[in-house]
Formats: sequence, structure tokens, C-alpha cells
Amino acid sequence: MGEEIRGHCWNCGQGLTKLDYGRELRCPGCEKPTYCCRNCRHYAPGRPNECREPMVDRVVAKDRANFCDWFQPLLRSPALQPGETPSAPADPESLKRAAEDLFK
Repeated sequence: MGEEIRGHCWNCGQGLTKLDYGRELRCPGCEKPTYCCRNCRHYAPGRPNECREPMVDRVVAKDRANFCDWFQPLLRSPALQPGETPSAPADPESLKRAAEDLFK
């Protein structure tokens, strides 16, 4: 029986178990660090130090592994909804057309 999914990778949305989170561990799907700010439930762009915890030490590279004592895995993917799979990046021209269509 496999481990229970505890969270998802911030980059690719791969399901992560409790054993996938560690200072030196990487996502099995995309090889990005799992113990990093971008994968933490406290990560909050726009807040001071981009973190909800006011007492946290400053971490400059939010997508790199760190030693933060406040780290708690994000329980769902910030980019993907449960059951959704990552898709290929959109074509820049189609994105531009879609934005222009909003104002027609």
C-alpha cells in the first residue's frame, strides 16, 4: 500500500507523500526541491518576505531548498486543482488574442 498524498509539487502538481519532503529531496516528477517556500502553506506573494509567518528568517530564493523551521507542506497544488494534470505552456500569441478579446 502506497503512502498517502500529503501535498503537491509547486511546479508540476505531482502528488507528494510525507516521505517526499526533506531538505535534500526533490519532486519525482520534475526534480524541483520539495522543501522550499513555494511548496509551503505559509508562502504568500505580496506579504512581507512573501510569508504569512512574521517571525520567519528571510529566504531570498523561494524555489530553492532551505532550512526554514516554519515549513509546512501545502496541502493542495497552488497552480492545479485536485485531479487536474499539468498542461503544456500556452502559446504567447494565443494568450495575447485572449487578452484582446476580453476588451471587445
